[in-house]
Amino acid sequence: MISFDEEKKLFRLDTAHSTYCIFISDRAYVAHCYYGKKIACDDVSYLTRQKEYGFSDSPVFREKLGLLDFLPQEYPTDGVGDFRESALAITDSNGNNAVELKYKSYEISGGTNKFSGLPCVFDSGNAKSQTLRITMSDEVLGVTAELYYTVFDDTDAIVRSAKITSNAQNPVYIKKAFSASFDMDNDSYDIITLNGAWGRERHLERHPVHMGIQKTCSTRGVTSHQEHPFMAIVGHNTDWNSGNAYGINLIYSGSFTAQVQRNQFDALRTSIGINPENFSWKLCNGESFETPEAVLVFSENGLNGMSHAFHDLYRNHIIRSPFKNKMRPVLINNWEATYFDFDAEKLLDIAREAHKDGIEMLVMDDGWFGKRSFDDTSLGDWTVNEEKLKGGLKNLVDRVNALGMKFGIWFEPEMVSPDSDLFRAHPDWAIQIKGREPGMARCQYVLDITRKEVRDHIMDSIEAVLRSANIEYVKWDMNRHICDIGSVGLPADQIGEFNHRYVLAIYSMQEKLITDFPNLLLENCSSGGARFDPGMFYYSPQIWCSDDTDAFERLAIQEGTALVYPLSTMGAHVSVCPNHACGRTTPFKTRGYVALSGTFGYELDITKLSEEDRKMIPRQIELYKKFSPLVREGDYYKIASAAENNEYDAWASISRDKTHAFVTFVQIFNHPNYKTRMMKIPGLDENRTYTISWPDEDKEKYPTLKLSGSTIMNAGIPIHRDWGDFQAQLIYLEA
Repeated sequence: MISFDEEKKLFRLDTAHSTYCIFISDRAYVAHCYYGKKIACDDVSYLTRQKEYGFSDSPVFREKLGLLDFLPQEYPTDGVGDFRESALAITDSNGNNAVELKYKSYEISGGTNKFSGLPCVFDSGNAKSQTLRITMSDEVLGVTAELYYTVFDDTDAIVRSAKITSNAQNPVYIKKAFSASFDMDNDSYDIITLNGAWGRERHLERHPVHMGIQKTCSTRGVTSHQEHPFMAIVGHNTDWNSGNAYGINLIYSGSFTAQVQRNQFDALRTSIGINPENFSWKLCNGESFETPEAVLVFSENGLNGMSHAFHDLYRNHIIRSPFKNKMRPVLINNWEATYFDFDAEKLLDIAREAHKDGIEMLVMDDGWFGKRSFDDTSLGDWTVNEEKLKGGLKNLVDRVNALGMKFGIWFEPEMVSPDSDLFRAHPDWAIQIKGREPGMARCQYVLDITRKEVRDHIMDSIEAVLRSANIEYVKWDMNRHICDIGSVGLPADQIGEFNHRYVLAIYSMQEKLITDFPNLLLENCSSGGARFDPGMFYYSPQIWCSDDTDAFERLAIQEGTALVYPLSTMGAHVSVCPNHACGRTTPFKTRGYVALSGTFGYELDITKLSEEDRKMIPRQIELYKKFSPLVREGDYYKIASAAENNEYDAWASISRDKTHAFVTFVQIFNHPNYKTRMMKIPGLDENRTYTISWPDEDKEKYPTLKLSGSTIMNAGIPIHRDWGDFQAQLIYLEA
């Protein structure tokens, strides 16, 4: 999968369907040669065009700047003549800003790279992997950079990272250290990013690449609702099933930058990594800094092909949870049912009724601790409010278990309320700049978890609660972002390290949690989907996708999320109408169908549901149990996007052997003078015959069909118009 031609000075990385080539140039610069569809083992060093600068072999290298500002580079640096965006910037002890890396050596080894404190890809099952390490150095600065590239034989993804080590006598300061960068010719490309806000996370946005720099980034200390650590470079004509698509994604849960720069030579430089704004990292002699891993994907089969490569990598090589390939329990969360207004008897009423309909777990959300009756108090005081939960937590959990249900609980471990025993005892534990009024959001401050004593207190408090009763699920929330960066635990010349140290602290806390409680199902959350990223998958197999559970809004949210992440990672629940986030009313049936393409559960007061809606719950759970293996392990195909056509949305989960398919169709808007829609379903075996059924539809209107895969993919199957907006259908195909 990885090879090096010593004579041609050419590295080659091959996945099943793609090739990535790196060339050591005449002057020992590490140059990017090619990335795209798999090619023959030719000498493609000519693609760097280094000979177009006729002075590159001259004894007097008078066109160094011309070469550096033109040469496609693997890890471009700052201050020596490449005036495009750099991947690495360092300031030395004299205040100079220049880095020039030259090739020194390489190593090809089996397996993956191991990191300290960061999530990282790993080998699993029978998959084989190889890792290339290229070592470069700047002898003047006294810095070494190691570039890592890992490929697997079961996915078309390349995983990149960098390790920077100082051998300088005096400290140096990293100002920027991206995880990956690569250059390529522009070829009429578009950019796709995932943007939004609270309640409308990860909406697809697509526009042509223009001159200059286009980037998506977060400075919030988390990946954020607003932007996402992902970018795709796709051909103008690339669609869901055809055309070239390059995707980059960062395995990281903090502030990031992903960008593309189109330059004077009509070439593109794409890069991704930790956001350099307010970032600095001090390196003393012998110390190293490791960047988070970045995932690169190339697909010639459009956006669906790109999605498959990302999904395979995350399912097989980043998610470690024992629940990864298990059916998750169908849960009911009390948040939208009660908000803060509940007690033990109210929760038990919900649990009793939920159990009757086949729901398997009760999750107690915010409001169970301290004096918490609203959002302005008690965060940090993780002791049970026995006025609400009379008899204590264990009594409640035991009574829920006695019904035959599991029990889960909500925490917000990173936060503290000014009105809390914790803040009164340790006001300096909140992140703040001395003398400046700290910014408050949702009546809470952020705890400085970069300090060990703070982390230890939080984890001791949480684990004491978890050990006190039979708790099998934790929802870990974070409801505000980070500002006023200051810490008594860091000296002045290391304050720029705070944001990254904060992310490392989160990882260490969650690593401890799942190590101490290996059978715990952990779901991450951050005001919905503000920390929905592959870094968190290393610790939790699912993340709450959005606080907006409206079925129509979820189409766009889940479409953008599924572009990169497996459906099984998306926390998706059925809630009441009018929806609490947007006020829209949609059919209960449609809400269930949309949530089936996720972890599936309920966010409502089941004791107040109409009889008509409640009767649907057992059937929805039956469908979830039938189709969950396909959703969890099958290949996802987007068929149609309501954001594009304004009429309908459709997607499929298809088994890897192409014998079964589960298709969801949602009609958005109805209009008169309509003919039956013929919907083409991609990804099937054209030589198989499929039995097509509509499990919940009238058999006269939707009789079972038998059609070949080639007919279904190219001619389509009939979708009849249902009366009204937001109607939905499930379609099942079996070979």
